[in-house]
Amino acid sequence: MAYASDSFEHSSGRRPLRSSEDRVVCATPSPGKAPTRILRWKYEALRRAIRQVIVGAGSRGATLEDLVREVPAKLTDAERADLGSISWHVTTVKLDLEVKGEIQRVSGATPARHVRVLRDAA
Repeated sequence: MAYASDSFEHSSGRRPLRSSEDRVVCATPSPGKAPTRILRWKYEALRRAIRQVIVGAGSRGATLEDLVREVPAKLTDAERADLGSISWHVTTVKLDLEVKGEIQRVSGATPARHVRVLRDAA
């Protein structure tokens, strides 16, 4: 599927998109909600930044507000310029990381806080 935004060069010099392989399907834990597709470079940049913020928060975890405030500093100038709505993208990728089990909500925390899921090296 082609999108209008796929037909031009991004200011960071990325070439135009040609296929759905260049997108990531982001799941949501909300039953009945359709998944969202975002550009792979956006997903990877935000995944990296979100994980850095969450790891930096330690065991207390990071709130969505923390993520929206701190993620931009973890992105390059080119990524920030081409990203669009940072809060929307952070929320979308955060939810996908929850569904995939890379991060989890801290039980009983208000507002919701997220921590990194540690996996055994098995």
